[in-house]
Amino acid sequence: MNGPRILIFGSSGQVGTELQRSFSGLGETVICARTEVDLTAEEQIRATIQRVAPDVILNAAAYTAVDKAESERDLAMAINGRAPGVMAEEALRRNALLVHYSTDYVFDGSKSGAWAEEDPTNPLNLYGASKLAGEEAIRGAGGRTLIFRTSWVYGPHGHNFLFTMLRLGRQRDELKIVDDQRGAPTTSIAIADATRAVVDAVLSGKAGEQEWAGVYHMTCSGAVSWCGFAQAIFARAQALLDGRAPRVLPIASSEYPTPARRPHNSVLSCEKLRTRFGVQLPAWEQALDTVIGRFAARPASA
Repeated sequence: MNGPRILIFGSSGQVGTELQRSFSGLGETVICARTEVDLTAEEQIRATIQRVAPDVILNAAAYTAVDKAESERDLAMAINGRAPGVMAEEALRRNALLVHYSTDYVFDGSKSGAWAEEDPTNPLNLYGASKLAGEEAIRGAGGRTLIFRTSWVYGPHGHNFLFTMLRLGRQRDELKIVDDQRGAPTTSIAIADATRAVVDAVLSGKAGEQEWAGVYHMTCSGAVSWCGFAQAIFARAQALLDGRAPRVLPIASSEYPTPARRPHNSVLSCEKLRTRFGVQLPAWEQALDTVIGRFAARPASA
């Protein structure tokens, strides 16, 4: 098959599954699920990249258990902090393109407006600190790298807020959801499609030389609280819930304590992505409609 050889780490996860769909047909895709390579073992990462000899590495693998990370620091740091740096070093040796995903949780949420890429980072939790360490490791390696910070990721695959709400919506008549944290719910579908558009621009030369390398924010547009997001899900998912619609009550973060602190403002400005690549993700409401539509189109037995 003509075209680049693409290696996807984390291919069985939310974003990795959609990357397989979005990059289908571009070239030869080699998938690498979490069971196939130990991301805490540097030599396994290097051996995999050397064996596959990719032109593009898409790293959708991550330790994502935000609360559990507080007690599993070493594991989170190994997967989120050190593994991306190893990938970047191997990508540099091959002059391959590395795409890596980071998070809004590198910020502390204290800013009133949307966060820009150059704003100072100050993660409130270990998960955010581990993702920031991964960014720094990639930047330290240099080369042809793209770091996409995204937020509140969900979609039609895996474990996420949408699936949790649908499950609880079938079980309960009333839900209390945090209303003082704001962000942009972003679908794995939108992330994968935006990534494909950027990679196409880079590989075709339309993005120019390596001045495109760096950190970009990649989220759906708009913002909402977790409570508002839950209400939007239930308003759109009546058919999936057999007409049930639990009452959603807003609460403060202080009423729902968690091991890891969360930023109150996770809204990211994506202007740099739009200006540099002409890529803009859909509004979060439109993206939610797309995911709900995916569920509705599934066979009843699925």
